[in-house]
Amino acid sequence: MNFESELKKGIFSIPECKSCGKIVWPPSEYCDQCFGSVILKKGEFDGKIIEFSKQNSEYFCLVEFEKHVRILAKTLDVPEIGKKVKMSKCGISKGDYFFQVS
Repeated sequence: MNFESELKKGIFSIPECKSCGKIVWPPSEYCDQCFGSVILKKGEFDGKIIEFSKQNSEYFCLVEFEKHVRILAKTLDVPEIGKKVKMSKCGISKGDYFFQVS
C-alpha cells in the first residue's frame, strides 16, 4: 500500500514515519529524516487555503494540511484565504494527480 495506490482509489492519505512520527511530503516509502518506513494516515483532514487564483471560471487553491502538506486543488466554492476546507475528491487522471476541496 502506497500513496499512489490509495490515490488511484480516490483516497487521500498522509504519509507518516512509523519511527519518528514525521509527516513525509512529498510522499515516499521511507522517512527523509530517519529512514524509517512510512504508514499512511487516512481520515478527514482539515485544510486551510493559503493562496488562490482564478483561471476562466475555475478557482485553484494552495491548501495546507497537517501544517506540512501543501497541494494545489480545485474548488467549486469562492475561496477565501484562511478558509477551512476538506478534501472532497482526489485521484489520478492520465498520469496526473488531481485534488478538489470544499
